[in-house]
Amino acid sequence: MCGIVGINSSKPVTGVIINSLKKLEYRGYDSAGVAVLNDGLINETKCEGRVENLENIFLKNKNDGPVGIGHVRWATHGIPSQLNAHPHSSESVSVVHNGIIENSTILKKHLIRAGHQFKSQTDTEVITHLISEYLKKNDLKTSILKMLKRLHGSFAIGIILKNFPDVVVGVRRGSPLAVGYGPNENYLGSDSYALKTMTNKVTYLDDDEFCFIYKDHVEFYSADGEKINKEIIEVSSEQSDYDKGNFKHYMAKEIHEQPVTIKACLKEYIDQINQNINIINFPWDINEIENIKLIGCGTAYHSCLTAKYWIEQLTNIEVETDIASEFRYRKNRFKKSQLYIFVSQSGETADTYAALDLCKKNNMKTCSIVNVIESSIARDSDYVLPIHCGPEVGVASTKAFLGQLLVLYLLTLKLSVERKDVSQAKYKEKIKSVLMLPKLIKETLSTENEIQEAAKDFAHAKGSMFLGRGYSFPIALEGALKLKELAYVHAEGYPAGEMKHGPLALIEQGMPVVVIAPRDEFYKKTVSNMQEVISRGGKVLLISNKSTDEISSENLWKKIDVETVNDDLLPFLTTIPLQLLAYYAAHILGYDIDKPRNLAKSVTVE
Repeated sequence: MCGIVGINSSKPVTGVIINSLKKLEYRGYDSAGVAVLNDGLINETKCEGRVENLENIFLKNKNDGPVGIGHVRWATHGIPSQLNAHPHSSESVSVVHNGIIENSTILKKHLIRAGHQFKSQTDTEVITHLISEYLKKNDLKTSILKMLKRLHGSFAIGIILKNFPDVVVGVRRGSPLAVGYGPNENYLGSDSYALKTMTNKVTYLDDDEFCFIYKDHVEFYSADGEKINKEIIEVSSEQSDYDKGNFKHYMAKEIHEQPVTIKACLKEYIDQINQNINIINFPWDINEIENIKLIGCGTAYHSCLTAKYWIEQLTNIEVETDIASEFRYRKNRFKKSQLYIFVSQSGETADTYAALDLCKKNNMKTCSIVNVIESSIARDSDYVLPIHCGPEVGVASTKAFLGQLLVLYLLTLKLSVERKDVSQAKYKEKIKSVLMLPKLIKETLSTENEIQEAAKDFAHAKGSMFLGRGYSFPIALEGALKLKELAYVHAEGYPAGEMKHGPLALIEQGMPVVVIAPRDEFYKKTVSNMQEVISRGGKVLLISNKSTDEISSENLWKKIDVETVNDDLLPFLTTIPLQLLAYYAAHILGYDIDKPRNLAKSVTVE
């Protein structure tokens, strides 16, 4: 959510800032803007809509300069509009901001009484006027320190100033911010991904730190104003020109990439010669772990729910799952014997990071499963397991979800054999099965044409239901979430056995219902629930796996068969048709599939 880019250079920077903002489009946004310093003036250009609109305005006006900041905004305070777009500038200060200023209303009243006039509905404009006020009587460093003390909430801030034309200021609390280093220029960015086109050398600010970025050096300061040294990290310099190829949308490409990304992840983690999983060097004694708590948001939370079944099935460890935004505000009883696992695609999810921070403050064992190893969650965890799925641009996660599932499954297997909860023979048998996944996922993608036809009914329905038992229940939740995210159709996921305890009242003639019923131990029970839906007029799309045992139901609407594999790997295959279903439903309705409304790829605010 929201993205920041800043550059201090000896060359014009607007074009480079705009190209970097394009790298941040995956975060989700509704407006964009740039401000540059030139000839003693702040020149601001901003607009509602896409970065390409901003680029077109710039090409006409050519406002440029060697020092500048840019932003893509996801609305929190104030409607999406040109007026509310960032940067927010006074005559002497221009600010871009990610996060939320929780006491903005109080500060705004104070500043209005002091004579300041506000133009927007945003909380960010408070920062602009607050700095302007402090600069009347203080130097720049003192003004930043005073601002830090007054602001409540989470924020990453980029600032340029008319009277300090040689510096870009960066400030962080709770929202990620990185500094990049280049030849005769230096950079500010929301994350390393925004900076990768310019540099692979970065420094990450910690909470309540700020920096002054000059062309030839960077100064870092702590919350008390003391100058500090910060580590420069060399991040992956892979410049994958990640485009859609022959696909119409990134999401379509990412769905079809899953056999390749799963194979790449398996290659990283499995020693095929010795038939062993290379998850080693745990920073704690795994035999002392009595409980595991899995924490995530959205799709990542669904991967946690799936892993709960695996861990309970294959180990003797007690398992709980928690939604990060709930965990961080509850009274938690921390246990030394508990391992806390945090799952996040971006590694910057605000609620998940806050939950991790809470555990760190209580000296708990922490492990993160992320796609970005340079992210805040990865850096602050005791142990990191990357999912190795490469860039994912589509806001609705697909290949990252399967990557999270795979790493969680491999971790479960490793824990089970190291703790002697499963035999070596069973362990090697399961490794042999998991190595078949790339081939089986590729074959399951051949259901695409059948799914495309079924998607018409889901796209035009007023609501739908997704049902599953056991391993299939979290996948039902994920399928419903995907349809909501992309097609804006109301959909609910339920445990199949829970349907008759209320949700059955929603079933009416013609309502499309997905039933996930692979031939596992729950198969007969789930089919029984399916018959209850059919008898009440529901149109059932059954997702099962290939078998000679045919299901007898005269009124079954459609059936999709995925490939057959052992029960605990079925979620990897039953997920595929549901991803395609959501994709095609949104495509039929003509929606922006890669950037669904109101949503962001990286949720960096509460």
